[in-house]
Amino acid sequence: MTADEVALRFAEEQPEATRRRELVWQDPMPSAGAGAEMSGIDYMRALVAGEMPPPPIAVTMRFAPIEVEVGRAVFEGAPGEEHYNPIGVVHGGYASTLLDSAAGCAVHTTLAKGEAYTTLTLEVKMVRPILRDTGRVRAEAEVIHRGRRQATVAAKLFVVETEKLLAHATSTCMIL
Repeated sequence: MTADEVALRFAEEQPEATRRRELVWQDPMPSAGAGAEMSGIDYMRALVAGEMPPPPIAVTMRFAPIEVEVGRAVFEGAPGEEHYNPIGVVHGGYASTLLDSAAGCAVHTTLAKGEAYTTLTLEVKMVRPILRDTGRVRAEAEVIHRGRRQATVAAKLFVVETEKLLAHATSTCMIL
């Protein structure tokens, strides 16, 4: 049985404990194709401005880029109980995904038209748990080295309201 099938069974058995969330996204391939015809910074600026549809991962995880400049990207997210793991806190993968996205997009801002990248390594250090009432979180990523074939990025994730550090990461991306 899939997790969806089990959740639907419990929804029938326990409707009072059931939550629902509708996800709406666009086919990501037209935007990816358009992005390949733009410089990285122009593409990222179009995403921030809402001129391109968000990638499906951003809709699923409830985060978005809010600010970009060459070598830097800032994302904000709204973790919720739909991101909880079995022990009742937001899954560490939420923080990792947000940090990886911000780090990758910081590299993306440095790309020339026709260049691409992919993550080679991601090392995340968790500092404190993320809970439903943590509120909005912000990931800030900055390219600390950009070579011809690789880039290295440092990123931090913190609570927007209190600026408490939640996690930090380093990432290496391969330039394609």
